Amino acid sequence: MKKYALAILLVISQLCSVLSLESTGPAFMWSPHIDMKLEENVNYQTLSSKDLARAVMSKGTWSNIMCKGKSSHQHVDVAVVFVGKELQSSDISGKVIAEASLIHLLKDSFTKSNFSMAYPYVSANVKEGTLENSVLEEFEESCDHKLGVGSIAITDSCSIDDQKVSKLSGMHAVQEFIDLSMEKDTNGLTNLLVICHRGFSSSKNPEGDVFSELMSSLDNSGAKYAVLYVSDPYNPIQNPSNYQIGRFLTEAQSGNASLDSIFLDSIFCDGVCQIKKSLLEALFVTIVLLIILISGLCCMMGIDSPTRFETPQES
Repeated sequence: MKKYALAILLVISQLCSVLSLESTGPAFMWSPHIDMKLEENVNYQTLSSKDLARAVMSKGTWSNIMCKGKSSHQHVDVAVVFVGKELQSSDISGKVIAEASLIHLLKDSFTKSNFSMAYPYVSANVKEGTLENSVLEEFEESCDHKLGVGSIAITDSCSIDDQKVSKLSGMHAVQEFIDLSMEKDTNGLTNLLVICHRGFSSSKNPEGDVFSELMSSLDNSGAKYAVLYVSDPYNPIQNPSNYQIGRFLTEAQSGNASLDSIFLDSIFCDGVCQIKKSLLEALFVTIVLLIILISGLCCMMGIDSPTRFETPQES
């Protein structure tokens, strides 16, 4: 019985480990204006969003340019956090490239910079909220809640709890913020810019084009900058009610409401969700079969049959 119990535990542990798999995305940090050598340029550990922000502040020396009371001779005008959504960790090392232009741009920026660091595996924990909010919270905690930046601006597509930050709408506003960072006297403080590609998805602009435009704006402005690119391939729906409203409008305008309902309902369960759902169903079926098997074995072992039989007497 101990062997059967051990086999059951092994099967359940393997299935649970598969179910706990998370979608991970890569992160890259670089700056052509910071000259510093690191012991390692790639961290292969799977990090959460808070672990990533903590590593950026410590090993990436962003604490020297963003915390009060710390001074650095290598000053930057703008620190950019770009949150993408189209790259997964497998896209970096895989043979099939999903977004070739974006990967080539990241590769060129990463290799040509004086200071660079790569994090191939970053998991976005839904319990921590949005990735951009988690990163900014960790920035403040790393500075002991004494964040010393000139100004913080985010695109209107980002979801951040702090309501005091300035919100930008479109790349034109981003360009103006970068130009103002050069013109406005901030007493040597670094301005923080957070861009989320979710807001640009509706304009049919690929992520590679948006990021290329951002890098061109930084280079043309002459500003000293540091960039953190992080991909969040799994983005939970923030306002499901908006999708419900869109569903009802679509059903009212189209004649085939049933197909539209199936299509819109599938938005709430992405590929990772479908895989976990299938594995969970397989886990339940496996447990039921194992229970039946163990019950049958216990019943067979409970049969008390004699081990020896008397020889029949001759009449």
